[in-house]
Amino acid sequence: MELTISVKGTKYSVEDKKGRNIYTVKKKGFGAGKFVLLDASNYHLYSLIQRGDERKPTFSVTHNDHAFLEISCKSLFLDPTLDITGKEESYKLASKDHRDFDLIKDGEVKGHVKTMMTVNGELQYEFEIDNKIFDDYLVLFVVAVDRTFGEMNKAK
Repeated sequence: MELTISVKGTKYSVEDKKGRNIYTVKKKGFGAGKFVLLDASNYHLYSLIQRGDERKPTFSVTHNDHAFLEISCKSLFLDPTLDITGKEESYKLASKDHRDFDLIKDGEVKGHVKTMMTVNGELQYEFEIDNKIFDDYLVLFVVAVDRTFGEMNKAK
C-alpha cells in the first residue's frame, strides 16, 4: 500500500495513490497534544498522545482511551530510531539520515517512510507498507516521525 501524508500546521491529510483522501489526523487540545486519526467519514479510529515535549519524545497509541502501543525515540542523531512496542507486536522505525525510515517488524523491513519538502516549505511523507501488515493506526507512526524529526528536517 502506498500513501501520501501531507502536513498543514497540525493537520495531516492521508491520500492513497489514486489521490483519494482516506484519513485525516487532527490535533486536539493544547500543549504537547493529542492527535486523532479520522477515517473519510470523520469516524474517530485511534489517537496518538504525545507525553511531554522533551528532546526525545514518547507517544502512546490509543483505541477507546486504552493505550496498546508505546512509541519512544531511542536516538535523534546517530542512527535515528523510534521503537514501537505493545503486548502483541513491536516495530522499529530506523533511519540513517532523519529523512528516510525503514519500518521493521520481526527483523524484516515491511515498509518505508520517505520525507520530502513541498514547494511551499511544508513536509510531505510517502508511506509504503506491505499490505499483509497494514492497519489503520500505522499512519500514526508517520505523525510520530514528523513530531520527532519534522523541525530538524525543515531546517535542512
